[in-house]
Amino acid sequence: MTGTAPEVLVVGAGPVGLSAAHELARQGVWVRLVDAAPGPATTSRALATHARTLETYDQMGVLDDLLPRGQRVEHFTLHQNGRRLIRFDTDYSRLPTRFPFTLMVDQVITEEVLRDAAARHGVTVEWGVRLDRFEDLGEDGVRAHLTGPDGRAETVTAGWLVGADGGHSTVRKQLGLKLAGESSETWLIADAVVDCDLPRDSIHWMRTPRGTVMMVPFPDEGKWRLLDTAETSYGGDDRMVADRFAAKISAGTGKPARVELPGWVSVFTIQQRMIPQMREGRVLLAGDAAHVHSPASGQGMNTGVQDAVNLSWKLAAVLRGEASDSLLDSYGAERVPVGAELLRTTKVATLLVQLRSRRAAAFLRTAFTVLRNIPPLKGRVQRKIMGGMSALGLGYGAGPLTLEDPSARPVRPGDRLARVDAARAGGSPEWQRVLAELRRPEWLLLTHGPAAEGQPRTLSLSDPSVAADLGLRAGDWLLVRPDGYVAARGSAGQSPSAALASLGIRLETFTRAA
Repeated sequence: MTGTAPEVLVVGAGPVGLSAAHELARQGVWVRLVDAAPGPATTSRALATHARTLETYDQMGVLDDLLPRGQRVEHFTLHQNGRRLIRFDTDYSRLPTRFPFTLMVDQVITEEVLRDAAARHGVTVEWGVRLDRFEDLGEDGVRAHLTGPDGRAETVTAGWLVGADGGHSTVRKQLGLKLAGESSETWLIADAVVDCDLPRDSIHWMRTPRGTVMMVPFPDEGKWRLLDTAETSYGGDDRMVADRFAAKISAGTGKPARVELPGWVSVFTIQQRMIPQMREGRVLLAGDAAHVHSPASGQGMNTGVQDAVNLSWKLAAVLRGEASDSLLDSYGAERVPVGAELLRTTKVATLLVQLRSRRAAAFLRTAFTVLRNIPPLKGRVQRKIMGGMSALGLGYGAGPLTLEDPSARPVRPGDRLARVDAARAGGSPEWQRVLAELRRPEWLLLTHGPAAEGQPRTLSLSDPSVAADLGLRAGDWLLVRPDGYVAARGSAGQSPSAALASLGIRLETFTRAA
């Protein structure tokens, strides 16, 4: 399509921009994806991919290329001054998922998988292409001024502009939107091979007389990400950093440890900031361009990917004429509160991770002793941790694209549909059909019994146990958004078409047989 104006120009080819470009392209949207960097990143950054993002990657069709290349983590172990205090386990019993773990996989690999997937849909990253400025032309789109790797200037007019260009976003700055919040602590992280006797299916947190450190396993044999929250001097001395970590790991766990020279070291100041809106006219922001926060719970990349998926199906619907552009207002309405909650929880996580107060450390030691001895209480704490960190508990129940339902059923409007564990899904052909339908980025009507003519793409459930999993009685239905969240539910005599119309979606443009 050389010489034709793209429907969407995406700026930034990290996980967020790649996810947005991929999802738009597989829905038939013509996308240009540019990045000012000369080529793909080679240094380590985000590592944790949580359960809801794994479900999302499955819906995108990229999970099978990513899953074998990661390290599964199912525990969080706390050590203090040579003793193991407690090990928290994953507990997804209230939020069932087929992926009850966090996958530790280098962001370099994640980006490689997403680039390959986007290329299969016709999107190739244009490296070394810098966005200099842009003008929002209203109904005529956005005029962007680019500079290529050879220094040549180019002006391109796109229907829409998506800024996924990180914490120093050019797009956000030109819009005049300031990241409001605070900067707080300075931490040091390093990636290194560590010779130690610690299980690799766990994150390890350890408090020592010289401060708190964390260890997160890479999929590479013996390699760990090391985090120091107290001593952050560096100056290029890798041996000093390695020896310092070795001493702290040994003191924290009570076991000898040897740390090889790190392959990468970074000192950074934690930023806790966000913007109050994610759309300005025909320009939209996603990921770190809209919210930056502490890495304490590994949420940044995951939240950005969820931003991209939420935005992409809505933008594709507008471009296809299935909805007016007011549908895009729901993007910020749903995702800004997520960013705000994220700032709150990561601030708490930051305080807990660094734990500089001796009094607080003594209190936690006592609290963990109580938790170890009262399993039901420990279970509640584990479920609380998992619900927040995994994003499985995140929903849009109060959002503008959700029709409220007062019934206390297993799956309510605003919830994600795929609330099923691996054993249940693997043993049920009906659940497999449901999950296969979720991999198609379209609206889906799930019914317990036959559906009327002229409805959205429909899957009629015949297995009563699967219907029961979803809280469907005979004649009931669930209306599912392209991102896998339930928009509405109803019973016989209620019209899914009317529900769609009330959400501002034009049914006739996408009614197809399943």
